[in-house]
Amino acid sequence: MSDNYRSREERRRAMNDNKPEGKSQGKPKKKKKGGLFRKIVAAVLLIGIIGLIAGVGTFFAMISDAPKVDDSVLKNSFSSKVYANDGKTVVKEIGAQKRTYVQYDEIPQVVKNAFIATEDVRFYKHHGVDFYRIGGALMANFKDGFGAEGGSTITQQVVKNSFLSPKKTVKRKVQEMWLAYQLERKYSKQQILEMYLNKIYFASGEVYGIERAAEKFYGVKSVKDLTLDEAAMLAGLPKAPTTYNPVTNPENATKRRNTVLNLMAKNGFITQAEADKAKQVDVQAHLAKQTESTSKYDVFIDQVIEEVKKKTDADPFSAGLEIYTTLDTNAQDYVDDVMNNKVVNFPNDKFQAGLVVVDNETGGIQAIGGGRNRVSGGLNFATNMRRQPGSTIKPILDYGPAIENLKWSTGQPLKDEEYHYSNGTPIRNFGRNYKGWVSAREALGRSLNIPALKAFQATGADKAKEFATGLGLKLDEEDGEAYSESYSIGGFRTGVTPLQMAGAYSAFANEGMYNAPHTVTKVKFPDGTEIDLTPKPKRAMQDYTAFMMTDMMKSVVNESYGTARAVRTPGLEIAGKTGTSNFSADEKKRYNIPDAGEKDVWFNGFTPNYTISVWTGYETAKDGYILSPNETGMAKNIFKHVITHISEGKPKGSFKQPDSVVERSVEKPTGKDLKRPSGSTPSSLITKEYFVRGTAPTKVSQTFVKKEKEEKKEDKKEDKKEKKDTKDVKPKITASYSGGAISVNWSASNAASDTTFTVTMSSPNGSEQLASGAGAGGKTISNPAPGATYSFTVTTNTGQSASSSVKVPDSSDQATEDNSTKPEDDGTTDDNQNEDNSNTDQNNGSDQGDDSSTQPDDNQNSNNGSNSGGSNSGNNGNTDNNNNDSGNTNDGNNNNNNGGTTPPPADNGGSDSGSQTPQTPATPSTPSTPATPQQEPTTEN
Repeated sequence: MSDNYRSREERRRAMNDNKPEGKSQGKPKKKKKGGLFRKIVAAVLLIGIIGLIAGVGTFFAMISDAPKVDDSVLKNSFSSKVYANDGKTVVKEIGAQKRTYVQYDEIPQVVKNAFIATEDVRFYKHHGVDFYRIGGALMANFKDGFGAEGGSTITQQVVKNSFLSPKKTVKRKVQEMWLAYQLERKYSKQQILEMYLNKIYFASGEVYGIERAAEKFYGVKSVKDLTLDEAAMLAGLPKAPTTYNPVTNPENATKRRNTVLNLMAKNGFITQAEADKAKQVDVQAHLAKQTESTSKYDVFIDQVIEEVKKKTDADPFSAGLEIYTTLDTNAQDYVDDVMNNKVVNFPNDKFQAGLVVVDNETGGIQAIGGGRNRVSGGLNFATNMRRQPGSTIKPILDYGPAIENLKWSTGQPLKDEEYHYSNGTPIRNFGRNYKGWVSAREALGRSLNIPALKAFQATGADKAKEFATGLGLKLDEEDGEAYSESYSIGGFRTGVTPLQMAGAYSAFANEGMYNAPHTVTKVKFPDGTEIDLTPKPKRAMQDYTAFMMTDMMKSVVNESYGTARAVRTPGLEIAGKTGTSNFSADEKKRYNIPDAGEKDVWFNGFTPNYTISVWTGYETAKDGYILSPNETGMAKNIFKHVITHISEGKPKGSFKQPDSVVERSVEKPTGKDLKRPSGSTPSSLITKEYFVRGTAPTKVSQTFVKKEKEEKKEDKKEDKKEKKDTKDVKPKITASYSGGAISVNWSASNAASDTTFTVTMSSPNGSEQLASGAGAGGKTISNPAPGATYSFTVTTNTGQSASSSVKVPDSSDQATEDNSTKPEDDGTTDDNQNEDNSNTDQNNGSDQGDDSSTQPDDNQNSNNGSNSGGSNSGNNGNTDNNNNDSGNTNDGNNNNNNGGTTPPPADNGGSDSGSQTPQTPATPSTPSTPATPQQEPTTEN
């Protein structure tokens, strides 16, 4: 019975399985070569076909809703509306009213060649899209970064500006290429170039179209009159109309014009010799005088147009846009009044100012002061003019980075001393003096340069650059040089604008968040497309840095040493920084500028709501320099008026201390370390400063504790010395009668400079005080009662005393009789009465020194000062030295001291002739001013 198989294949397999092993199976079949390769190729082709079908489908899907090529749109323009910050008020409508259309045949070949060489050198070879250029652009972007080079042809630019929104998407790019191809099919190259040259934007003031640009910049009646260098300059403008404007930025304009000339020579449109010759022409040599005045809000709207073109590539003059801005018409109107001399009094017509007002929370520009007596398209001193910022850069490059990276406190000690840059160049403060140890707060408030440099060095140039870049300041890129130490005080080449500084300072007020200053919030296109142009906030610094720097800048305004006290405004919390820059030595010499003349004066200030940056100065050195108080204070004056006006009727706000910051009391810096005050620290040397949490000092200062101990020891020594000195003080008093008067003199041995004497007299009429005061002295009692006894007592403030008495003779006694008596027994008198009187007088004379006091007018002696001894110089040859030194002004009287025979009378006002006749009774005369003891005064530590 045969086996049943389902198929022949099964039968064959069974037969093979039944074959004996080891028997030859015959030659194996060879595999066909290339089978795998053919499969790979087939797969690739299949994928390619599928991809092509998908790509074609996607392409047609993308262009399905592309606009049609419309002749009216290509040759006509649609105006755009500009709205204020309320979103409703139309402040201006900009459009085609200033366009002058010119036909292709009227445009000279040199102009056509300049634009083709610059914008699209293969213009006559492609069909709307240049794939070679696209490939080159891709390579350039890959090598140098996205945006390094564009690949759009002139045809594509016409399409983009006429039909499409500026959104940078693949779909828009595909539609642009498709419409460019369509445009090339419908129009000739000459017609397309004509459209391009009549639509292109050249400058602010609604200058677009080659004919209008030629008239605006060079004053020519027709574009046919343009020269090679002028054509090259205009061809270079569309890439960046403000940056390359020859009126306001001649240096950048020259570089751009020369680039165009090189491209023309490279591509055979002119020879290299012609290019070199054109380069020799000054870029401003043929410029027409700009006389067209600006209209309301033009300064602000110029900035709006610049932003729209930069961020969207759309042409606001022809695209029919609705542009929503940050313009505060109230603020702008007031700023315009300031610039028009209606608020402040500018010193002269050439004096210039530029300012920008920014909302701190959003970065929105509220108002722009572009300058005084401006013309349309002229230099904008707020947005285009770059000047050295002086000390206003210190919060950004010096102290801000130090707080951010090193966590410095506002009280960080810095020594203001003789110093130099790392290369050995000396650096000086403005006042050419040094303050010693100061806090970072005080250093900034006083605007000291040396502590600022030390702060820059402590952080390093890289950190300073990083901090500044976060605030929108790319200083080294714009200057073309690396950060140097001179940057720390604003010494860099190109400078900054008020627009940049307002944006940077607003971040301090906004808790460290930076919003790029801007004028446009959104743009709406005719097809309904909207683009949000509001910049996204970025953290530029930690909140502790923002708050602590703000508080330091408040000291610039509020402290007695601050340089901006003039901007104080009741009800407003203001912080800020002043800054000035100087002329170079060459400028001073060339224009005869005094050393005190300043080139730029700034004030950058802010409240919790607004930041204002103000620059003042002259456009060029030959126009003038800042010197008078009115000029040097103008920036602060402008700030104060504007901030006061825009803050009216609005919540004032305050700067909030973040949790990352603590306030602590510390001793004012006397060294490199801050310390907490001790109980012995004087209150005048205690201050409050802010610290990053966790960094406040914990060590208590021992400076004044040690001083207090030393002072106590010194006090004990002084007390012992004083007690010893007190015991050694021995007062002495003498009294004598002569010539009808009693003479009393007192002094003390070992008396200190502060020893005082009180002298009393007892007489028949009772007791009375004769004198009280410091130092030895004397007194004369005229016409004492005959026969009476007069007693005198001197008491020192240290408690010692001495007494003396004298009896007046009866009237029957001789007037010349000497009735002097010895002092009472107090241990202070000598045995010989005459010697005692003489010694006493000598002591008094030496004590009186340079005292020039004179006797009172009621002294009957006609010789002032004769009470000091007068002509009665004889006393057996004993000269009264005290009388000669006690202020006697009568030289002749003193010359009579030649050994008279009459006994020496007391200070009785005797006559010049030496007569002893009693004088008319008189009241006691005032003695000479008590003399100062010769003993060295005691000093206290």
